[in-house]
Amino acid sequence: MTPNTATSASSAPSRRSFLASTAVAAAAVAGGMPLLAACGGSDSGSGGGTSAGKSAKKLLPAYVATNVVTPDIAAKNGSAVGFTSKLDIASLKTSVPKKLGKGGKVSIMSPFWGSPPKSDNAYYKAMNDLIGVDVQWQNQDGNTYDQKLGAVLASSDIPDVVVIPGWNMGGKIPSAIIGKFADLGPYLSGDAIKQYPNLAAIPTDAWQRSLFGGKLRGLPQPSPYVTGIVPLYRKDIFDKEGYRVPTSADEFMALCKEITNAKAKRWACLDMKWTAFQSFGVLSGSEKPLGWNLVDGKLVYRIETQEYLEALEWTRKLFAAGYVHPDAKLGKSAATDPGPKFAAGEFLIYAQNISQWWSRTAEQATQNPDYKIWGMDIFGHDGGSPTLWAEQPAGIFAFVSKKASESVIRDVLAVANVTAAPYGTKEYMLTNYGVEGTHYTVKNGVPTKTDQGNNEVINAYVMVASPTATIAHPDFPEVAKAQVEWQQRMGAFTKKSSFYGMQITEPSRYTNLSNDFEQLEDDIVRGRKKISDMQQAVSDWKSKGGDELRDWYKKLLDENGPAAS
Repeated sequence: MTPNTATSASSAPSRRSFLASTAVAAAAVAGGMPLLAACGGSDSGSGGGTSAGKSAKKLLPAYVATNVVTPDIAAKNGSAVGFTSKLDIASLKTSVPKKLGKGGKVSIMSPFWGSPPKSDNAYYKAMNDLIGVDVQWQNQDGNTYDQKLGAVLASSDIPDVVVIPGWNMGGKIPSAIIGKFADLGPYLSGDAIKQYPNLAAIPTDAWQRSLFGGKLRGLPQPSPYVTGIVPLYRKDIFDKEGYRVPTSADEFMALCKEITNAKAKRWACLDMKWTAFQSFGVLSGSEKPLGWNLVDGKLVYRIETQEYLEALEWTRKLFAAGYVHPDAKLGKSAATDPGPKFAAGEFLIYAQNISQWWSRTAEQATQNPDYKIWGMDIFGHDGGSPTLWAEQPAGIFAFVSKKASESVIRDVLAVANVTAAPYGTKEYMLTNYGVEGTHYTVKNGVPTKTDQGNNEVINAYVMVASPTATIAHPDFPEVAKAQVEWQQRMGAFTKKSSFYGMQITEPSRYTNLSNDFEQLEDDIVRGRKKISDMQQAVSDWKSKGGDELRDWYKKLLDENGPAAS
C-alpha cells in the first residue's frame, strides 16, 4: 500500500492506471471451451459460458464475518468498510494465532509496477516467517504483463501461483485458466473454508466471481460494487467563488459556463463522459457482461439504449461549448494525470477513481494547505435520483497450478489467509506496511513509510488475496469518512444487472465485436464524429453478430437465472 493509506476500490476505466501509477496492489472476452459445463450455458460449437447459476451455489465457501476488528463505519449499500480513528500499534489484533504454513516453497508470478526489491529483503523475510512459507516471487512488469502471461501459460513450466487481473483475461487466457489451474473447492467450498477465517470473511459475491469452468479456482481481491468513478472537484475554490454543486445535467452545464474563462486559463472540467454515463443511467461498460440487462423480457446491450446516446450528446455539448480543458480535447496527459493542472486551478472538475480523493489530498497537504478536493454526488440528469449500475465485486485473482501438490495448495492458502487479514490486525499491518521501525514509523497515530519501506513493501503479498473492501486513511480520516459515505449514498441508487457477479466468457467469434465503440465515443464527444455515426455503428454491430450474441446471452440467462438483486 502507499504510505498512510489503505484503500480497496475498483472501477475498470481507471483501475489499471491506478495500480500502475501508485504502485498499489489493492472479463474474460474469449475462450475455446465452456466455463460452466456442469451448470449449463455451454456452446460446444464455439466456446463460451458462465460460472454462475443454480448449481454454482454449492461451490461457494461459507461466509463467516470477522469479529477480530470492528470498523468505524460498517459496509452499507455495497460500500467498503471504513476506519477513521488513529492507528494504535499497541492495540492491533491478531487474526492468525498460529502459523498455518508447513515450511514449503511457493513460487508466485505477479504483475509489478516499479523496481522489484532483492529477493532476500527484510519485508519478504518477515512475511515468510509470519506465514510459515518460503514464498519466492517472480515479479513481472505490470505494463507488459499480458505478454509474459500468455507465454508462461502456453508453456509447461508454470509457477505454483499466477496472479491474473481481469484486464489481462483476453484471448486464450480464460481457457488457460480452466486448463492449467487447480480446483480449490475441496479446500474452500462450504464449511471447509473455516480453517482459514480471514478467507471466510471475504464476501460471497467475490467468491462467485472466482468460479471458472464450473470450479472454484481463484483467490479474489474484493471490491465495492458501487461505482468507483467519482466527479472530483475543487471544493476550496467552489466555496470561495460561491459555486453550487449541480443536481442535474442542466445545472452542470450552467455551472461550467460560469466557471470557464479561457482568457484567464480556467476551464470547468476534463472529459466527463463517465459521469454522463452515470447521470443518464447507462449500463456499466467496464466489463462486457455488465453491459447487458434484461428489460421487459428482452436482453438489451448498453450501446442500444437511448440513455447511451443522450449521455454522449450531453458530453459533446460540454466540449463544443469550450468548457473542457484543451488538453482533454487533444488527448494530452492532463486527461490521465490531472494532478498538476487541477492543483493550479486550470480546471475544477474531473471524473476519476475514488482513490484520487485521498492521493490528491496527500500530494497538496504541505504545498497548498487551502487545497481541498471533494467528491460530487452523482446527479440524475433530470434532477431526480440517478440510476447507477453495480460494478463487479472482484477483479484481480490468484490461481494455483493444477500440478501443485496438496501441501503446496495448503501453503498457498496459508499465505492468502494472512494477506486477507482485516485492517487493524498485526497481519494486515505487516502485509501492507512491513516491519515497524524498518519499513515505517508511527507518529501521532499515522504510519509513514521509510525509504526502505517504499522500496520493499509494494505490490507483492497484497496481490494474493485481500480482505473485504476497506478504506482507511489515518492521516486524513475525514477523507476516509467522506469516501465511504459517498459510496453508501451512491449505493442506495445502485442496481445489479442480470449478469452481476458472473464470470462470463463470450464465444471467440464475438471477441472483437465491440472493440471500436470506445474510440467512436471519444470521437463523437470531441466533435470528430456524429451521433448518427454511432447509430450506424450499432446497426452494423447487430447485423455482424450482436443479435446472435444477444441470443447466446439469453440462453445463458434461461439456463442459469439472473443475478440476485
